[in-house]
Amino acid sequence: MAPAARVAGAATGGGVLLAVAVVLVALNLRPAITSVGPVLGEARDALGASATWAGVLTTIPGLCFAAAGMAAPLLARRAGTTVAVALAMAVLAAGLVVRVLGGPLVVLGGTMVATAGIALANVLVPVVVKDSFPARVGLMTGTYTAALQVGGALGSAATAPVGEAFGGWRAGLASWAVLAVAALAVWLVAARVRRRAIAVDAARTGAERSRTGDAQPPRSRSLLRSPLAWVVTVFFGLQAWLAYVMMGWLPEVLIDSGVPQARAGLLVGALSVVGVPVSLAIPVLAARRTSQSGWIVGLGVIGLAGMVGLMLAPAAAPLLWTLLVGLGMGVFSLALTVIALRARTIADTARLSGMAQGFGYLLAAVGPFLFGLLHDVTAGWTVPFAMLIAVLLTQMTFGWFAGRPRYV
Repeated sequence: MAPAARVAGAATGGGVLLAVAVVLVALNLRPAITSVGPVLGEARDALGASATWAGVLTTIPGLCFAAAGMAAPLLARRAGTTVAVALAMAVLAAGLVVRVLGGPLVVLGGTMVATAGIALANVLVPVVVKDSFPARVGLMTGTYTAALQVGGALGSAATAPVGEAFGGWRAGLASWAVLAVAALAVWLVAARVRRRAIAVDAARTGAERSRTGDAQPPRSRSLLRSPLAWVVTVFFGLQAWLAYVMMGWLPEVLIDSGVPQARAGLLVGALSVVGVPVSLAIPVLAARRTSQSGWIVGLGVIGLAGMVGLMLAPAAAPLLWTLLVGLGMGVFSLALTVIALRARTIADTARLSGMAQGFGYLLAAVGPFLFGLLHDVTAGWTVPFAMLIAVLLTQMTFGWFAGRPRYV
């Protein structure tokens, strides 16, 4: 391969270093949230905090995802995508440190800062994938999504042991700032290498390169007037709705049906783990096709089978139902893939990602509350699961239209 071709390939594809940076960023986008649960009781006791405080602490991420997610496209236009992602990692690291330095209000404030950083990166990393890996959108989206899930599992599994080894819940929560700083360092190096490659390529060809990852084309019409953008947004929001409910309420559903508490915890862990191979494989296959609708509906049918099982006979085969639901939740990787594929330009990808994740996570925040409310009102799980099944069928419908080959 000629030197110019090698440089152009590095500029367009982003290179191995940028791929590593994307994975490291993705690993950071869940531990700040999943690390709280294992030490929440210890933190409450140490701080003398109330149950209301704990409820606010666990609600903050969804609200920050919505608010900061909508602001991400504006930040990307003004500062550039590369700088915006670096800023997101810096904000995340700062929030992780700040939240262990004081009392209950400081913990809430630090968590808000940390999840704001996560929200920015949530929106912008799919833009980086679209821009830097245009021929490998499916592969990189799958890798990114799998890294998200691995990071979430690590946050749940490692925080308490780290805290025990280094002095308590504050050390356990603060330890994730090390991973954020590492991701920031690699990201800055990768971005610098990529900018150099693009500059050399532009000099060799004598052409001005517009797709630098730091420059955005002029803003076009608002996506709020695009029916397809709203279809993608509702699809994203409903799949997040189901995921929030299942991760939050599945342990209680299983325990209430007679499954031992320890086993229920393992099953919830399996819910996330089973999605990793799905996230690695399905986006690659789906992105090769003109339409992703069949894959979206197929995963929905698998999840539907698991939810029906949990509704009718949860104790009969809890592992099977959990695995089926977990496979169905793998549609999250397709939701991210669709965001990249339904936009022609990098600017539109950023705006669609911000809209889908901003409004989508706001919609998803209603799910756990409504599920719990229906359980309290009916004193059972049948009606809440009937609601979930209706949401899943609606998600499949919107997903079918979101997966069709059109552009916002």
